Amino acid sequence: MLDESHETAPEDDDDAYALNRKAVAQILYAVDIGDRDQLIELMDPLHAADIADLLEQINAFDRMRLIRLYGQEFDGDILSELDESIREEVIGILNPQVLADAVRELDSDDVVDLLEDLDEPQQEAILEALEDNDRAAVQKSLTYPEFSAGRLMQREVVMAPEHWNVGEAIDYLRNTDDLPEQFYHIIMVDPKLRPVGNVTLGKLMGSRREVLLRSLIEDTFHVIPVTRPEADVAYAFNQYHLISAPVVDENERLVGVITIDDAMAVLDEEHEEDILRLAGVGDESSLSDKVLDTTKRRFPWLAVNLVTAVLASLVISQFEAALTQVVALAVLMPIVASMGGNAGTQSLTVAVRALATKDLTTSNLWRVIRREVIVGLINGLVFAVVMGIVGILWFGSPALGGVIAAAMVINLVVAGLAGIVIPVMLEKAGVDPALASGAFVTTVTDVVGFFAFLGLAVVVLL
Repeated sequence: MLDESHETAPEDDDDAYALNRKAVAQILYAVDIGDRDQLIELMDPLHAADIADLLEQINAFDRMRLIRLYGQEFDGDILSELDESIREEVIGILNPQVLADAVRELDSDDVVDLLEDLDEPQQEAILEALEDNDRAAVQKSLTYPEFSAGRLMQREVVMAPEHWNVGEAIDYLRNTDDLPEQFYHIIMVDPKLRPVGNVTLGKLMGSRREVLLRSLIEDTFHVIPVTRPEADVAYAFNQYHLISAPVVDENERLVGVITIDDAMAVLDEEHEEDILRLAGVGDESSLSDKVLDTTKRRFPWLAVNLVTAVLASLVISQFEAALTQVVALAVLMPIVASMGGNAGTQSLTVAVRALATKDLTTSNLWRVIRREVIVGLINGLVFAVVMGIVGILWFGSPALGGVIAAAMVINLVVAGLAGIVIPVMLEKAGVDPALASGAFVTTVTDVVGFFAFLGLAVVVLL
């Protein structure tokens, strides 16, 4: 059946992959009238990710009615695609038998991801739904540290002895009933089950039966320790263009495999967390979060911003007499601070991203600092000329124009420096630069901007 869940749109249309509003309205109408057959017909063409989007976008009451009416058709992949903020709610709504059937369809890594954020009673309910072997595999994965390769990997692997040839491998694949639904490599192992190489399915199928597998091993081969942080795993996949990689325990024995889809999901989550942290809204914010949870998450960073604003105000208070005598200073003062803050945020964003991708290192730190300072100087000189002219034309004072021009140069240079140095210092101190840099950089640019502008004004104008 043709997928009618999306609008027909040009490839460059921003809404090309958005849910079709008409289809959503039809689905909700089917829920309203309790027509299960119509609901199934409308939902059938939808991808699991689209159904998850639908459940996230409708309100809690409609979500409950839709899930209950959909019943046995609820797919395990939908649970994997759901945002964590409503996943627990959906699991609580599902009929226990429907939940059990849905969970059995999932790979072990998806089940582990599902269980991590659930309360113990719900964890037990899902574990009970699994077969004994699957339950043991999932429970073993849950013993590994959170956010580690052991939590990310799937236990279902395809491996072969290193002495096999292509024919033996193909016969094995054809005669095995419990192969993973998707896999990209056959992992070659030695007699102690230690991975020694990967053979792609393309090379396997393109070779004669008598060819030895060891002659088809890929040049790029990375083995991942089970305790390695998942952020480092995602970096390795992105850096070395991996498709899948074997995971080994402390004895270097094969215990699982990580595939590119899971690694890229981690990379996407890391990027999202950095953006949210830079904005001071926490690292797990969602449109589905409750008001109280959102308030609690944002309050601490607003409090930090209040402290930084008070520090800037204390600097301003030291120049109260100058502000009283030259009112124009109060008019122009926010411009200097705002420009510095924006310039600092630009440098800060570049630095945090470069640290996350390991592009900013001790070997190139001074070059990057020099670049940002020079960029700040050039931008400062350009805007200094602009604001100098504004000061002369607006207030008829060349001296005032010179003061704001000089302050602009000073603050933009300091902003470029602070935007790079502060994240690096925080990372060296073991603090997440994405989480704390914004408040420090804003404080520096505000304090320096106000002090430079008002200090020069006192010296030159009074």
